[in-house]
Amino acid sequence: MGSLESAAWVAYYRRRWPAFLRAAILLTRHTFALPWPDTLRGAWLVLRSNQLWAPCPQNDPEGAQRAMERFYRLVVRHHGESFDPARAAELEVEWWRVHRAAQHGDGATNQGHLVDALAALYSYTYGVPARHVRPAAEQRALAMVQSDRWVKAGCDPESPLIEEERAALVRSYAALLAAVHRQ
Repeated sequence: MGSLESAAWVAYYRRRWPAFLRAAILLTRHTFALPWPDTLRGAWLVLRSNQLWAPCPQNDPEGAQRAMERFYRLVVRHHGESFDPARAAELEVEWWRVHRAAQHGDGATNQGHLVDALAALYSYTYGVPARHVRPAAEQRALAMVQSDRWVKAGCDPESPLIEEERAALVRSYAALLAAVHRQ
């Protein structure tokens, strides 16, 4: 999963939308185990949400959140989850906002804020205490630090920073899996 997400991040920052969609299809299928029609719909919604979020500073956070709400509705419907898709989408786009603020150095946002935002999303959607998913959030935030360094360095697809990002994402997914199955 970490390798797929790393590929999606590379595609996102290089604005390679077909490559992003390929990664989103695989991520949606493997992470959420949706049937193929919903996998394709879900991946498309993730793509659209990211495209709406991507322009900086003139993005469309409300549009991105609406697309993510539709995505989470697919997940809730297929798995019979009890969380509110609108709230999950709000938490999703909130960590995007916090990351962007940290990425562009607003001075008020730090990695702790990002970890908190990620842990809030994980805790809400997986129904586990935030303290249990915090290690996963910390590793994901670390992956973002590597990604941000890669972006500042020019987005070289051969950069060793991509491997550091991928490794942190792999650790994040492992920690998330452990937290979710801890109960």
